[in-house]
Amino acid sequence: MNKSELISEIAESAKLTKADAGRALDGFIAAVTKALSANDAVALVGFGTFSVKERAERKGRNPQSGEEITIKAAKTPTFKAGKSLKDAVN
Repeated sequence: MNKSELISEIAESAKLTKADAGRALDGFIAAVTKALSANDAVALVGFGTFSVKERAERKGRNPQSGEEITIKAAKTPTFKAGKSLKDAVN
């Protein structure tokens, strides 16, 4: 499912216009992005939790030359599915 298909589903289930559903989805994405950039977690009970995870610096190899390189530490967004979502998938 891509973004336009998701917008159509939201519009149909919430009885909104596609434009309103698109703005609602964009607002949701912006709010989650803002929270994660502030290093906050976003927990949606039953659905899951969006959070930021710290990844330590590590060694790696350049696949073309085989040269050892250092991969910098980074923060990565993560999602942990909630029980209701896991149950629905299984």
